[in-house]
Amino acid sequence: MARGVQDPELLAAALEGLEAQRKRIEDQISQVRALLGGRRRGRPAGEQSAAAPARRQMSLAARKRIAAAQKRRWAEYRKKAAGAKKEKKG
Repeated sequence: MARGVQDPELLAAALEGLEAQRKRIEDQISQVRALLGGRRRGRPAGEQSAAAPARRQMSLAARKRIAAAQKRRWAEYRKKAAGAKKEKKG
């Protein structure tokens, strides 16, 4: 739509046209869904009853190892970044 259009009648007409277009599209969508058997997006009908697999629990020790490794990686990154800053200055 053109920018700067302030005519209320023109805007009202545009809104009417867009709402009619949306209604027509929604009708077409419902017809296609009916042809598909009324199913909505998502899993196929046979898989809907299957339960989601349980998430694996990480042990406290594993979380601590991962956290320590990440801290080491960040420390190394900061050390390299600080060294690069000093080289640029000097």
